[in-house]
Amino acid sequence: MDGILIVKKEKGCTSHDIVAKVKKIVKTKVGHTGTLDPMATGVLPLLLGEGTKLSKYLIEHDKIYEAVVRLGQKTDTADSEGKVIEEKEIEKKLVSIEKIQNVLRQLEGKQMQRPPIYSAIKIKGKKLYEYARKNETVEIPEREIEIYSMQLMNYNEKERTISFRVHCSKGTYIRSLCETIAEKLGTIGYMQELNRVRVGRFVIEQTVTLGQIEEAKEIQNEEFWKENIITIERFFKDRPEIVLNERQLILFFNGVQQTRKEKDDIYRIYDNSKFIGTGVIENSLLKREIIII
Repeated sequence: MDGILIVKKEKGCTSHDIVAKVKKIVKTKVGHTGTLDPMATGVLPLLLGEGTKLSKYLIEHDKIYEAVVRLGQKTDTADSEGKVIEEKEIEKKLVSIEKIQNVLRQLEGKQMQRPPIYSAIKIKGKKLYEYARKNETVEIPEREIEIYSMQLMNYNEKERTISFRVHCSKGTYIRSLCETIAEKLGTIGYMQELNRVRVGRFVIEQTVTLGQIEEAKEIQNEEFWKENIITIERFFKDRPEIVLNERQLILFFNGVQQTRKEKDDIYRIYDNSKFIGTGVIENSLLKREIIII
């Protein structure tokens, strides 16, 4: 069972929890390419078996989120799971659909962002949330992110919430973005909800739930796995292929680089019609990349 399984994460569990549960079900190594907060939901690509070797192709993926920011309150974690540490009246003249749309447009493009203190980023060998839990201060450096687009989905004046959709680069913290939106509207706020609807090429419509995975394993539904696991061959379906003869295969398996006339690229490698993995050609030399047998 090698490849990628797109899981729909539910609220209340960590990405690590999902990995542990799926690993127990499928009885093979499982990894993921980016965490979601316990309160967040949505697309969580899991790498199964030899599919864990695909991680380097996935970590730079852009993402699309749908989020809700609650205005007028600030929490210590910048989300709904934290303790309210500040409240502020919202001046109606400062918050309108037109002003919100203007703020969202302003935030598009490349910019520097400071990650929230309650995050897993490591500084001096410790995760930021470890500093936060001990009330220790630490300098959090800003880092460059990019907001490709932002759209207002809804503004609920009574509930004081703004729903928006954002397409952003890897490393963007939506909690920090929510605080920035509130700040630019002349108030404070926190992230009330977060749903990740796309990671790179993987979309929410492709996801399966933990319940579906458990059921498929219990009733030995092979069709479920064929339909939902993105195999390594399928992942690289748009890449060119190379068919190796017996001698070339021996060299390939042994890690010996071979001179080729093809252009530099990633290639699907075949033994006749049997897919055996991928290789990379650099400077006219083919070297093995992923082997699945």
